[in-house]
Amino acid sequence: MAKGRFDRAGVAAIILAASGVVLAGVPAQLDAQTYVGGRGESPSDALARNMKELGGSPRNFDALIGAGRASLALGDGQAAAGFFGRAEEVSPASPQPQAGMGAALALEGDGAAALQYFARATQLGAAQSMIGADRGLAYDLVGQHSQAQADYRAALSASDGDEARRRLALSLAISGNKAEALSILAPLMARGDAAGARTRAFVLALTGDINGAKGAIEAAMPGSGSNMAYFFRKLPALRSEQKAAAVNLGIFPSDTQLATATQPPVTMNPVQIISRNATRRDEPEEDRMGSIEQWLSQATTSNAVPVANPPTAQQVASAALPPVLAPQTAKPSLTATRRLWIQLSSGTNAAELPGQFERIKRRNHDLFEGINGYIAEEPGKARLLIGPFRNSEEASIFAEDLASVRVDAFTWSNQPGQNIRKLPSE
Repeated sequence: MAKGRFDRAGVAAIILAASGVVLAGVPAQLDAQTYVGGRGESPSDALARNMKELGGSPRNFDALIGAGRASLALGDGQAAAGFFGRAEEVSPASPQPQAGMGAALALEGDGAAALQYFARATQLGAAQSMIGADRGLAYDLVGQHSQAQADYRAALSASDGDEARRRLALSLAISGNKAEALSILAPLMARGDAAGARTRAFVLALTGDINGAKGAIEAAMPGSGSNMAYFFRKLPALRSEQKAAAVNLGIFPSDTQLATATQPPVTMNPVQIISRNATRRDEPEEDRMGSIEQWLSQATTSNAVPVANPPTAQQVASAALPPVLAPQTAKPSLTATRRLWIQLSSGTNAAELPGQFERIKRRNHDLFEGINGYIAEEPGKARLLIGPFRNSEEASIFAEDLASVRVDAFTWSNQPGQNIRKLPSE
């Protein structure tokens, strides 16, 4: 391969496959062959099976949870959030939808918001072993690595124990504990776990052994060492929470963040992370695959790394929200009569929904161009909507378009006089 040329999709696949995430279109050998749902099926098969069940029974709680988990395994946090949001409507007292939403937000790189959902899941009875693999990632993403490692250890004997083990090794390496990180991976290496072998390369890179990392990734995936060299060289200089986002999710810092990456690691609590992200709301963002490609494609042409920021968090009270999203700026109710809408998501906290709408729009810009979001509120619940539509046929057509880009949505009608407010336009 010529200098400066990269197999971009392959690089993205290497980074995300190390965490067990499956990417559409990657080589078959990178696809997870066994799904953690206990049926010995692939994530795509599990999603298809649960979607079929939902076709006949849209409020089937087990199918909604199953579809959400399958979406997580496929790396589609946005679709997973839609399924878990619907599951919460069916069974608001269950911890599973809250835990699933936390996992989805962690997969999107929003550790601060994820921790809020995990807190609710715990209040509803979720055990540490049930949420540890995913809550640990959320803690790593906000720089709280000792808490992350405690969660990972609690999840080692759970159904997602292998993933917890890989994430624990990365967290230990971020903390500078190379020996223990490699020891944690030893059982996976002994049985030839491919994702474990890729994780081992990241452990070596995180702890400064760049040549060892290149050799390890080359052994795990022949021909990939040169592609990953630039990534490995830059990795040790990042702040600890940036390292966690990079090696677990393929999310990299912006130019400004990279310029300050050599400063001592800073541990921030969730509110600090949210406030910091809120100040960056006007910065351009791109999807994760684009981030990896753009960073690596500039390895030989520039020292700059123009990559996407982690998704902005919008999960706190009005004082911590950007002014443009503060509830007091929202327009009043438009609905004196019954209208037809499409529901994209729901939850118990209306302040969380504008951020979800922005994430959906960024990923599907053409489909959502010129479309406004709305929030319907009722006691204990808020719904994220688009519309209103003139009739069920128009709503169904748009719902089908959303399904084609894997946005889970369904039609909903408000009650006359119900408070529905329009989100401010960009």
